[in-house]
Amino acid sequence: MVRRRLSYVPNFLDNHSMKSVTIKPELFVTNRDRLRQKLLTNSLVVVSANDVLPTNADGTMEFHQNADLFWLTGINQEETILVMAPDAFDEKQREILFLREASENLVIWEGHKLTKEQASQVSGIKQVKWLGEFPRTLHKLMCESENVYLNTNEHGGAPLDFESRELRFARQCQRQYPLHRYHRLARLMHELRVAKSTLEVELIKQACSITGLGFSRILKFIRPGVNEAEIEAELAHEFIRHKATFAYSPIIGSGANNCILHYNQNDQVCKKGDLVLLDVAAGYGQYASDLTRTVPVSGKFSRRQKQVYNAVLRVFRQTVAEMKPGKLLRDLRKDTESMIEKELLELDLLKPSDIKKQDKENPAFKKYFMHGVSHPLGLDVHDVGFASQPIAPGWVLTCEPAIYIKDEGFGIRLENDILITADGNIDLMEDIPIEAEEIEVLMGGRD
Repeated sequence: MVRRRLSYVPNFLDNHSMKSVTIKPELFVTNRDRLRQKLLTNSLVVVSANDVLPTNADGTMEFHQNADLFWLTGINQEETILVMAPDAFDEKQREILFLREASENLVIWEGHKLTKEQASQVSGIKQVKWLGEFPRTLHKLMCESENVYLNTNEHGGAPLDFESRELRFARQCQRQYPLHRYHRLARLMHELRVAKSTLEVELIKQACSITGLGFSRILKFIRPGVNEAEIEAELAHEFIRHKATFAYSPIIGSGANNCILHYNQNDQVCKKGDLVLLDVAAGYGQYASDLTRTVPVSGKFSRRQKQVYNAVLRVFRQTVAEMKPGKLLRDLRKDTESMIEKELLELDLLKPSDIKKQDKENPAFKKYFMHGVSHPLGLDVHDVGFASQPIAPGWVLTCEPAIYIKDEGFGIRLENDILITADGNIDLMEDIPIEAEEIEVLMGGRD
């Protein structure tokens, strides 16, 4: 999924709520331990669930949990609050989960809500209370604490004009308790979440595996006359039957739609001779995968299409090889842009004179490749991390070079998910076909 270069980047999971998947509570216990090690003495941490957002009339959007709260607890229920006070005098107050108490009427309308016992089993947190007890408990812990860590969305692409539940709480807390020392929890969470544990990698691998099943399904389905919407439906069928769903709004663009980076209309007929760009992947257990492939509607690339496809594939291979610990994503992007520039010269899309006279602030290659090449992946498709921090073992990164030729009516983007290790990279999607010839063979086997 290419990064949007806008002031507002919506959560791509808003309308695609994840299915419930059993995850070992050890993951969340370990995550909380990792956070505790970074806290100052006599600290208090408060993390809240996301809002349930309205649509129109009496409608609401599908709930999607705050990724930080999920990472720390595994709880995927609205109005949940985690409080951590590692140095609290009362040991029972050092780690508390607050839940919405289910009334009989609430259960009738919305279904089952977690019991205290169930929430404890999921999270590994022994002390679980109803939400009504939160204000008094918070006051007692604030009276003991010196340092207070509150959370906000500090992703670079976050909306600037949206007041989240956590931001509202932070303002309320600072008004009520103005003399405490307040700290930004997001800084710690970005540092912790960017490096994936073994259990997290397994969940991402499962999402990648299900994505591969969806891709195999549509290779047998795509043909001239098929609508982009029908392709989306086939993918939804495959994902949902494996307790997964779309990790982000699917991009299924045929013909000239290949060149629209975040095309999401997905309702045009796929025509003979055209390509269809598929930026579609599964999310599993709240963890996302991210895949892009570009395939021929008729099952066979034209000579020119294959020429450009192989150019992008070469850049993909070379970029993956450069994804090493210690390298900045900024420098990785520069390397990829240099590779793209060389391929554009070979494709006669650029001439040496174009490069010689180009504006350094707007280089010639940007006509054909205008987005980033890699971003962290995890609980969020564009996961948290610091651009100033070098790549490190445990990171899962996308690799997504592309060439878009608007004048010729098609674009090609390829993308896989790469696990960084100290001993070399692991392509988590290496089993998903990417070679042009392999795709042609698989599409040629259609009934």
